[in-house]
Amino acid sequence: MQISDQGLQLVKQSEGFRSAVYLDPVGLPTVGYGHLLKQGESFPNGVTEAQATDLLRADVSSAENAVSSLVTVPLTQGQFDALVDFTYNLGAGNLKSSTLLKLLNAGNYQGAADEFPKWNKAGGKVLPGLTIRRQAERSLFLGVTNSATTSA
Repeated sequence: MQISDQGLQLVKQSEGFRSAVYLDPVGLPTVGYGHLLKQGESFPNGVTEAQATDLLRADVSSAENAVSSLVTVPLTQGQFDALVDFTYNLGAGNLKSSTLLKLLNAGNYQGAADEFPKWNKAGGKVLPGLTIRRQAERSLFLGVTNSATTSA
């Protein structure tokens, strides 16, 4: 399975685009759509949105592989996309050790969905952006569309 265009848009929206290298909330050098700079990588002139999208697609592939290898139950496209976004943001190690994954692999999809909001901290602090991101992942995981969440 691969991330859909909707899933990729969630990653882009959640990460935001920055052409110049910056430090993420825990102090790691980052560029584009949340691309963590690897040893020897340098972008002194920044990146274009097209370059950032290429970096994102390469980075997302490792999250796709992690989700595919760690999840043992069937997933909808929305569930897969939500888990890829989660894993892209937090890393495969966090997914692997999470209660979210344990519940999901036990077939408790609702219980797994309810775990997303618990992952809203960086450096021990609650970040509003992560709270919003986790809610978006949870909604996507549960198959709630944007129009359903915005109409009252």
